[in-house]
Amino acid sequence: MTTDPFQYLNTQRAAEFIGDSAGVNRLLTTLKATLDADLPTLRQRLADGNTQGVHDLLHQFKGFAPVFCVDSLVELVIQVEAMSKQASPKALQKAMAPLLDQLTVLHAEVERQLAA
Repeated sequence: MTTDPFQYLNTQRAAEFIGDSAGVNRLLTTLKATLDADLPTLRQRLADGNTQGVHDLLHQFKGFAPVFCVDSLVELVIQVEAMSKQASPKALQKAMAPLLDQLTVLHAEVERQLAA
């Protein structure tokens, strides 16, 4: 059994879920576009104290995570998305710091996979 050369992207899981490499590449392209737009937006909403806006983006991302991400990232997305419903801006900023770091690495991994 081979393992993914990635820390957060799980291409094997995606292939099992989607069924073919063309479909995986199409959805990876969509994931990349989402991360291209949403990572800067998440950072801005955090800086603005817009917890509802952060929640909305995390809720959307929660749909992609189980298809493309390792379990630890999926769990973190779910955890932070749930707490974002009622968190103070300061608490959400603290919870988002490791998640943003991981999403940034995921974004680079998606780009690397698409370039391969």
